[in-house]
Order: sequence, then C-alpha cells, then structure tokens
Amino acid sequence: MKQLFLIVVLFLSVTTSSNAQLPPLERIEPAFWWAGMQQPFLQLIVHGNKIAERNVQLEYPGVTLKQVHKVENPNYLFVDLDITAAAKPGTFKLRFTKPGAREISYSYELKARNHATKAQGITNKDLVYLIMPDRFANGDKSNDIVKSMQQTTLNRDSMYYRHGGDLQGIIDHLDYLQDLGITTLWLNPVLENDQPSASYHGYAATENYRIDRRYGNNELYKKLTDELHKRGMKMIQDLVHNHIGSRHWTMLDLPSKDWVHQWPEFTRSNFKEQPIFDPYAAQADKKLMTDGWFDLHMPDMNQANPYVRNYFTQSHIWWIEYAGVDGFRLDTYGYNDAGYMKEWAEAMKKEYPQLTFFGETFVHGVPNQAVFTQGNTLNHGFDTELQGVTDFQFLWAVSDLVNGKTKAQDGVTGLYNMLSNDFVYQDATRNVIFLDNHDLSRFFSVTNENIPKYKMALACMLTTRGIPQLYYGAEILMKNFCNPDGLVREDFKGGWAGDTVNKFTAAGRTAAENEVFDYLRKLANCRKQHEVLQTGKLMQYVPENGIYVYFRYNDAKTVMVILNGNDTPQSLATTRFTERINGFSKAQDIITGKEQSITDTISIPANTTLVLELK
Repeated sequence: MKQLFLIVVLFLSVTTSSNAQLPPLERIEPAFWWAGMQQPFLQLIVHGNKIAERNVQLEYPGVTLKQVHKVENPNYLFVDLDITAAAKPGTFKLRFTKPGAREISYSYELKARNHATKAQGITNKDLVYLIMPDRFANGDKSNDIVKSMQQTTLNRDSMYYRHGGDLQGIIDHLDYLQDLGITTLWLNPVLENDQPSASYHGYAATENYRIDRRYGNNELYKKLTDELHKRGMKMIQDLVHNHIGSRHWTMLDLPSKDWVHQWPEFTRSNFKEQPIFDPYAAQADKKLMTDGWFDLHMPDMNQANPYVRNYFTQSHIWWIEYAGVDGFRLDTYGYNDAGYMKEWAEAMKKEYPQLTFFGETFVHGVPNQAVFTQGNTLNHGFDTELQGVTDFQFLWAVSDLVNGKTKAQDGVTGLYNMLSNDFVYQDATRNVIFLDNHDLSRFFSVTNENIPKYKMALACMLTTRGIPQLYYGAEILMKNFCNPDGLVREDFKGGWAGDTVNKFTAAGRTAAENEVFDYLRKLANCRKQHEVLQTGKLMQYVPENGIYVYFRYNDAKTVMVILNGNDTPQSLATTRFTERINGFSKAQDIITGKEQSITDTISIPANTTLVLELK
C-alpha cells in the first residue's frame, strides 16, 4: 500500500516531468467537432512542450477565437472557440506561433452533424443487459495483448488480469441477445484504462476520447452502436465523472495542482452519502465524501475547476454525436460535485432533449436515494436534474424476500412498502430496477440457488414499474458472491474459442439453465410485446398471508401479478380485488398459456410469481 501511495504522490507533485519527451504539439482534444451544434461554445485542451509560450491564431467563417487560457503547467493551453450557426463543415488551421520558432499548425475539422439514430433515451419500454466486455466474449484474438500498454498479462484463470473479451465478441452475439428479449446494452466503461494492474473493469480511465485498444477501437464501438440501431436496440454508455486512472494522460503531466483534489496524505472518501443531505452534517464529513479519493489508483477530480468541467462534458457530447449513444449511466453519482452534475445534466438536455441518464446511488433507504433525483421533491432546496437512479431499494426489498432472513409476510410487505414510497420521486418509472450487477453478489446465489425463488424475483422485476436491467449470465444461472468482486465477473462460457461448453446454445446449457433461460426469454419477450407491462399504470394491494398482488393496466389490457412468498402453495380468494378484476372472468398465464377462472380462488405454487392476463 505504501509503495502505491508514493507513486500517486509523485504524480501530484511533479507537473512538468515529461518535457524532455513531450513533442511540441502532443494532442488537441476534442480532435474534431461538428458544425450546427446547439451549444456554440467549445473549449479545446491543447498539450505540448511549453505550448503556453505560443500565440494561437485561426481564420474560418463562423468560428471565432474567444480566449486562450494559460494554467500552472506551461505544457497546456485551453482555447475557447465560438462556433456559430454560420460555420459550415470543413477544416481550418489552428496556428501556434512564437517569435524565432517554427510555426506549429493543426488542421481542425468541423464535421457535418450525425443525423443517424442517436440519443433516443432509455425508458420503461426497454430491457437493459449489462455486460462487462472483458468477460463476455472474445471475438478478436489479435487485440488480446497490446504490447505498448502497461498491462500485458492475459490469464483467464485470474480475477484481476485481462481475459480477452472485446467489442467484436459482443457484436458476434447480438442475435442471442435480441432473441432473449433485450432491447438495450449497457457496457461497463470501454474507454482506455492503461493502468499497470486490474484494468479490466474500466473504471480508471486514462483517455476520454479513445476506446481501449484491447476492446477494439472507436470505429468498432460506433459499428456496435450502429448494429444495435439496425435491430431497433439501444446503447448506454457508462460514464465516470468522479475519478480517473492514476495514469490518465493528464495525471502524468498535471495541468494544475487543482486538476484533482489534493490532500496532505492519501485520503479515501468516507463513502457516506448522508452528509450530502443531512441538515446537521459537519462540513468536514461532506468534504471527505465528495473530495476523498475512491482508491489509490483513482484520483478524485476537482469539478470546481472549470477546465475539468468542460473537458468531461464535451467528451460526453462527443460520444453521442460520434457513436450515436442513446443514454448514460453515471457511476458513483453521489460523490460528484452537485452543482457540476446539475450543470452537466442541463447541457445534455439542451443538446439532446430525448437523451436520458440515470445515476448509481448505492445507498439504503428511499429518501437517501430519491434526494439525488430531479424535481427537488424532498424540499432540500436543490434540483439535480437527474432523471432516474439505479434503484437499490428494489433490490434490497426483493433480497429480504428470498434470502431467508425475514418471514414471507415481512418480505412481501417490504416490496409493497418500497413502492408505496414512490411519491417522493418526480417519476419513479425512470428508475432502473435490477437484481444484481458487477458490484453485487449474483442473485441466483442470494436465493441459495433456489430456482423457484429466482424465477419469482425475475418475474417481479419484469412486471413492476421501472426499467429492468439484467446482468450478463443471469439467464444461465451464473452464480457467486462478491467476495471479492472478481467472483461475479466470470467469463460467459462459450464466448472463447476452445471453451468446452457453449452457454450461448441450448445444447451447451444444463436442464436447469435451460429452464431459467426459457422462462426469462418467454417473459422478456412477452414484456416486449405487451405495452401494459412497460408503461401500464400500477395498482398494488396490501399484502396478506405472505401474498402480494398488484396489477398493471391500461385502456386495452389488464395484467394481474400474484407473488407468493411462502414456502408452501397458497389459495387466494379474488373477491378482494373487485376494483380491478370487475368485468373479467378468466385469466391466461402468460408463461404457460393456460387459462383459469378468477371468479372464486386462484391457486399459487410456493415461491412463485404468477403473471396473468385477464380475459
């Protein structure tokens, strides 16, 4: 630990350590932009050996050089451009001059705007499938090892080394995903993570405008998004505002000391969200939460720095326009500067009105979660402009039901109570509901590998309000507890040449795996075909005797969902539900297709969720 800390301190204390090797113009980001954007302001970050000693000039109709900013490190310039509506697609020279020195020039391109599908937004009509790209499928062995990068070890037997999964592997399995009923992919971050170790997860970016070369390249990422759009599917990009990797190119040559949060010694966040909204909080606790580092190799960004804000915001707009991204998932949302995140959200909505994004809020308690969502619904005096969150409260409620720590009555009541608190949100249907992800134990293991309970939870997730999200392999009973996290990030068997089994095919799956796969596929595609299960209104009844009943309904259809949390079969009298079943006499089980009468009682097997379309 001490050795790692010393490396980090070295990065922070030396801001011009690379002059000898740095070319006169190392890079300009963003490397190109587009004409006709809603926002005319563009700030370029220019990096090169003592580039601040030079003057900047340009001539192009509709583009004005507004201001050039110098910072502590003479290797940087921040160049403000005004790109008006009069600017046409084309190229112009950015000229960097210095008396007595040869001129440096850069041909900057303004492209025509991308009018293909993009920024569609993710809604409760979608079913999201989360993939850790390194662990899903290897479609191109040639990029498994990139010798010029920091980590060149490939070992599928290790939790911490690269395994070789890539974007081509995902493209190769889009038929599988579409057949399963998936409408949207969320990939763990795919930006380059050129870190010395454990770089596979993607949350320690060293580049903001480049896809990790071990996954492919920018063009392949765009191809994946295009292929999704051809199928009527969507792409979510995972963003990390809060931190970068310790070997991010700006960390190797810091623009200024306040580029990241500095501490006298290495200081982690306290990982406590409460000081952010606690009316009695100490400022020291709040500062520790938002300014402390996430880990030794993840420096915490100083989002009070306007150059940091522009750098991140513009890179996110760039990926939408370049690759056609449809929505964003915002990592470690609560650790960010709230003012910046509001500003960021407003900028995104202004440029792309249909775009949606949701923030990771790994917290316990509905108010703790809702306080981060837009609308100032809890009267805390601040509107985040955040449309939705990762709904951990749904997960905790379902976990209580299946993990054996509570009685069935308490478990189903937990679900009821959680949903009854939806009044604290501006719109709870924008929340993403899930059973597991890359940071959590596989839910099949949480159920103690109980298939009926697992199917019960899946059915609940796919029939209640919100945007459901599956974690890769959930459909084939991938298991393990997150102790450590690498155990829940195993390879999808069949994604690598030479795998002895192929879980992408029915022949490669066990009988139990096919049972769950077929069940989930049936339910997911049924949800896809029935608007009532996507956007229908929700009515729930107070649970009784360990049975929880709710309805999804619209003008065309009514679906009755019965969740039996008991370990024994139950019989449910239907007279109580007259308000919703009046006029109906029969129900068809969406999974089995069987019809039954609902005029008297309904039988529900143990640990089962029945999904019944009323006739």
